[in-house]
Amino acid sequence: MQIKVDTHTHTYASGHAYSTLIENAQMAKEHGMAMFCTTDHSSAMPGSPHYWFFNNQRVVPRFLNGVAVLRGVETNIMNEQGEVDLHPSSYEHLDWIIASFHEAVFRFQDKAGHTRALINTIKSGKVDALGHLGNPNYDFDFEAVALCAKEYNVAIELNNSSLKGGSRAGSEERCEAIARVVKEVGGFITTGSDAHFCYDLGKFEKVSALLDKVTMPSDKVITHTPKQFLDFLALRGRKPITEFQGM
Repeated sequence: MQIKVDTHTHTYASGHAYSTLIENAQMAKEHGMAMFCTTDHSSAMPGSPHYWFFNNQRVVPRFLNGVAVLRGVETNIMNEQGEVDLHPSSYEHLDWIIASFHEAVFRFQDKAGHTRALINTIKSGKVDALGHLGNPNYDFDFEAVALCAKEYNVAIELNNSSLKGGSRAGSEERCEAIARVVKEVGGFITTGSDAHFCYDLGKFEKVSALLDKVTMPSDKVITHTPKQFLDFLALRGRKPITEFQGM
């Protein structure tokens, strides 16, 4: 399946990634992306930047090397109550918010606890997507979370890094099962390279193959075209981004 938007990318500001925003934009163009989201880790992740980093993203141009840039964050799910570690002042400055489990922040619990955390995160209204849910360390009720995500218009991410096996080993079968459940309930899918080095940005060979395998409808893949992604942001109640009108 065609993918033109990468919604999960990191710069060296995350503390364990190795490229600049400009380098990411260069590779996004080379890899055929029309748009990407820059989503460095928020404060609870070791090595992450101060919240001023996110509040000041207004200085980032809307286009770099002809590729549209959305200002975002990968925030951490902190507890079963669905609280995340993004500073309250940061929300108004960001276009896109992913929430994820990370071992350094959220200790493994049981399936029920993980499910409660994900559902409460969705219901908080503070996040646009859930990141790399294939991680076998965080088992959860796929159907319950997919149904809740559909109800609240929160996208479920398919993460190319997880599918390559380089991180979150054991995610491959779970990602396929999650994708099939999301398809069955009629939810939205987003796609992220989770690039921690610029060469990986916009590379979706694994995700694209999985979407084809499960015959995911393209109108449910919000990264299929820039317009679909912007329409999803509008569905989420976000204000139009003037510079992107007509994309």
